[in-house]
Amino acid sequence: MKQIRRGTHTSVRALERDLGDWIERWNDEPRPYVWVKTAEQILDPLARYDERVTAAASTPSRQ
Repeated sequence: MKQIRRGTHTSVRALERDLGDWIERWNDEPRPYVWVKTAEQILDPLARYDERVTAAASTPSRQ
């Protein structure tokens, strides 16, 4: 995973190759994903963001 997070990919092909390699390694020894946040901790900020974006979209632009 570090290679994907911190890697420098100079092309889409290089990124795809690294993702494929990561998937193969993960499938060799899969582990369940452990969520570190509750659904509320994830969804509440998204709802606030949605409110801001919706309000900004309904405000006439100043030109």
